[in-house]
Amino acid sequence: METLHKIGRRKTAVARVYLSDGEGNITINNKDLKDYFTTGTLQYKVNQPFALTETTGTYDVKVNVYGGGITGQAEAIRLALSRALVEIDEENRLVLKPEGLMTRDPRMVERKKFGQKKARKKFQFSKR
Repeated sequence: METLHKIGRRKTAVARVYLSDGEGNITINNKDLKDYFTTGTLQYKVNQPFALTETTGTYDVKVNVYGGGITGQAEAIRLALSRALVEIDEENRLVLKPEGLMTRDPRMVERKKFGQKKARKKFQFSKR
């Protein structure tokens, strides 16, 4: 199998995933998974597509991710990995789709409006 390239997005984070045959090494921005995502929750999110499809340790993953925060980046990587696994084997869709891993989360930060403190918060109103 040659290298497979997929893109995942979440909020303002963009993850480019390169999947190839290997022994389960995950490299994110030239760092190991455990060095880049230090909390177990984020590591679990990245490994979730492999755990659900029972392909843990069969692919090497190289990821370039930028933008957003660490949670958005982890979820962007998760979406890209899910898309790659579905392209490898269409049967994986039946496992990943009910878990919500094939859906791009459209929620973005609402923009700040002029004349207001934030997107919805207003400046304090003084009657007198």
